[in-house]
Amino acid sequence: MLAALILMTGCRREPERSASASTAAQSAPPPTNRIDVPATVRANLGITFAKVEQRHVARTLRVPGRFELAPHARREYRTMLGGRVELHVAQFDRVELGQQLFSLDSPQWRELQERLNETESQLLQATARVESIEPLMAAHERHHDELQNGVRIWSERVEQLQQTRATGAVTADEFAKAGAALATTRADLAEVLETEAELRSKKSEYQAEFNAARERFELLMMNASSLVGLSVKELLETDPTSPRQHPRWREIRVVEVRASSPGVVESIALTSGAWASETSLVLTTIQPERLRFRARGLQSDLNRLRDGLPGRIVAPRSSGPVLDGNMRGTITLGLMADADERTVELYLTPVELADWARPGVAAHLEIIAEGKDRAELAIPLAATIRDGLQTIFFRRDPANPDKVIRLEADLGVSDGHWVAINSGVKEGDEVVLDGIYPLMLATSGTMQKGGHFHADGTWHEGDN
Repeated sequence: MLAALILMTGCRREPERSASASTAAQSAPPPTNRIDVPATVRANLGITFAKVEQRHVARTLRVPGRFELAPHARREYRTMLGGRVELHVAQFDRVELGQQLFSLDSPQWRELQERLNETESQLLQATARVESIEPLMAAHERHHDELQNGVRIWSERVEQLQQTRATGAVTADEFAKAGAALATTRADLAEVLETEAELRSKKSEYQAEFNAARERFELLMMNASSLVGLSVKELLETDPTSPRQHPRWREIRVVEVRASSPGVVESIALTSGAWASETSLVLTTIQPERLRFRARGLQSDLNRLRDGLPGRIVAPRSSGPVLDGNMRGTITLGLMADADERTVELYLTPVELADWARPGVAAHLEIIAEGKDRAELAIPLAATIRDGLQTIFFRRDPANPDKVIRLEADLGVSDGHWVAINSGVKEGDEVVLDGIYPLMLATSGTMQKGGHFHADGTWHEGDN
């Protein structure tokens, strides 16, 4: 009897529940595909976004690679002489152009200074000899002219005496004296000519010594310039700190090695106080901004690759915020290929570097191969997910960045990483990349049958 009473009571109350459900259905808000994702939710679920882009999906080749320093980005600093090293920088210090890196106390440098001093002395002596020979030659030239004039006069005198000798007006003794004077003058002229020949020979000898000393001094100065990093002109300038007004090369006690380009100290091979031999490596610097990207493409794609094709470096996936700043440039094919791995090296030097670019960082190189198809809207393939028989994605609400809109994906061709999308988005829109799976689970059971959503988030009943 109690069971029958409960049954009768349940039947009598059923209309009330039905009426209540009908009222709730009438007052319930219309279904929506918008989901609230405030900052806290995005942080908890690890939600990140990717932008909708115009891409040549069918023509895009994607190959792995990594950043590396360009060949001219690294510079080595070695000792040119043997000596004791004193460091003035530490590892990872940033150095500027002309900054002192280390100094070298070298006995060989003082030996070079000694040779320079000897050569300079020889050059001064040779200069004095060359300068003194000119006045001597000028004096002998004047003596030569006087003797030659005397020979002419005495020759005329002897000729006159010869003509008047037959008349008896000239004695034999007078004629003999004139002949003797002519012979003496001619002898003196011959001696002067001989002396002039010797002077010309000495002049050539002194000039050769001067040229040799000058060239030897210039070569030694160029060696000194290479060792200390100063120009020859700077080394020859008077050192203002020298009390005796010596040239700078005389006053240098230690060789200072300075940075020939800005950069960062990568490694240090010696410690302060160490004795280094010639050409010992002391430290290396790099310019981190001089990077290139090196990738490996398949040899089967060689018919689609050539120098000068546009390419871009795609940021690696990050557990934190999405790394931005894709870097663009043109590719260059390597000279050699790998027959064992069936790959060919590809290089790209970015026009501008992103902040996250570092030597050794792995990323992907996307190359737009030759073709005639137009660019189309595309999203990352990872931004789509299957929910039953549907493929869906979540677009960020342009009107409210704290909401996302669940949409059924109308997809086109895919390259394995990006997929063309035919509707529901426009260029610049953002779609959920990381955190899409929790959103799918949160919305999968709430989607009602007998209707569909439009891209603007509105609900329409019916299948069409």
